[in-house]
Amino acid sequence: MLRTIAAALLLLATPLFAQTNNVNARIDRILHDVPLIDGHNDLPWQYWERAKDHLAQIDIRQDQSKLTPPLHTDIPRLKQGHVGAEFWSVYVPTTLKGADAVRSVLEQIDVVDRIDERYPDTFELARTADDVMRIHRSGKIASMIGIEGGHSIGNSLAVLRQLYNLGARYMTITHSDNNDFADSATADPLHNGLTPFGKQVIAEMNRLGMLVDCSHIAPKTMNDILDVTQAPVIFSHSSARALTDHARNVPDDVLRRLKDHDGVVMLTWVPTFVSEKARARDAAKDAEETRLKALYRGQPDKVKAVLGQWDTANPAPRATVQDVADHIEHVVQVAGTEHAGLGTDLDGITSTPEGLESVAAFPTLFAELIRRGWTDAQLEGLAGLNVLRVMRKVEATAARLQKERPPSDLRIEE
Repeated sequence: MLRTIAAALLLLATPLFAQTNNVNARIDRILHDVPLIDGHNDLPWQYWERAKDHLAQIDIRQDQSKLTPPLHTDIPRLKQGHVGAEFWSVYVPTTLKGADAVRSVLEQIDVVDRIDERYPDTFELARTADDVMRIHRSGKIASMIGIEGGHSIGNSLAVLRQLYNLGARYMTITHSDNNDFADSATADPLHNGLTPFGKQVIAEMNRLGMLVDCSHIAPKTMNDILDVTQAPVIFSHSSARALTDHARNVPDDVLRRLKDHDGVVMLTWVPTFVSEKARARDAAKDAEETRLKALYRGQPDKVKAVLGQWDTANPAPRATVQDVADHIEHVVQVAGTEHAGLGTDLDGITSTPEGLESVAAFPTLFAELIRRGWTDAQLEGLAGLNVLRVMRKVEATAARLQKERPPSDLRIEE
């Protein structure tokens, strides 16, 4: 009798087991052929925050998920997630200005270089789309550099050029604050978008072959850039504003223009960007903190204690893999399949969607999209082919512009 029941249960489970195996095999095949490109990972800044850039103190050959707080990125989980290329964010706080910001971004680039040197069997610096494909075919992960925040150039086109020479292949035009030539999404408008010098920054990025990254900027700045750029742009880590009304997300009118310019939105995993419930709770906490600071002036310990009680009484809702998939599908619906990519912001966030806890989780997201009926061609585009297309167009535009004009010697004060 027991053998009969066991046999029946096995028979019932077999189709599901076979289906799961088929999905896994399909994902393995796709990500073997196409490099999965993650548009934004903040591991370099984690080395600064946790170890003041002493790389030997955190060995990413080992699983680092047990650190407090855990890292989202290490070599075993990168391989588990079939990651083919990472844009490492070289992040500089907006509190740093001028020469201090330039020094900090150079130190962050040095961290990326030393990661590549420390783990040469895993990482290799990529400067072009062809490099990404070659490195992926060799079995290694293409290591790329993305500048997070235009203040990092110290208002100097010469610095911009030298950062490009060091391997930087995109730059977000702002970070969380306005800079001297562009408005951020998360600060009160100062310039009404892009200044005349800001337009020269975009022109020089086009001439260099550096991707213009529109994450972090205000919608007016987005539109100003789309008005002047001669090459496609990217959003390295943003989501859809129609689904989650966060200032960092992309409005539908910009998504439609992005399609016309052949750009790509690399959809992020930031919980407050992909879940309206998470965003609303985060805003409520900010409001409560402001209220408590006004109520208990000069009593930071009291504010901290009472805010902790509020936290306990109002647990944060978890975003989900389904939320992320919804944002991907919205971008596809408005802009088209060819204009979606992936940019997690892992190790730049303190919490993650349920099911997407680390770089190992990309197959989980792909399985959800397969469940929704995505084709291999759509998944290949999302994984990396869409971004590679944009990179090649940016490279081709640069080759043309370099024949037409020399480097700009304009200064911001002129």
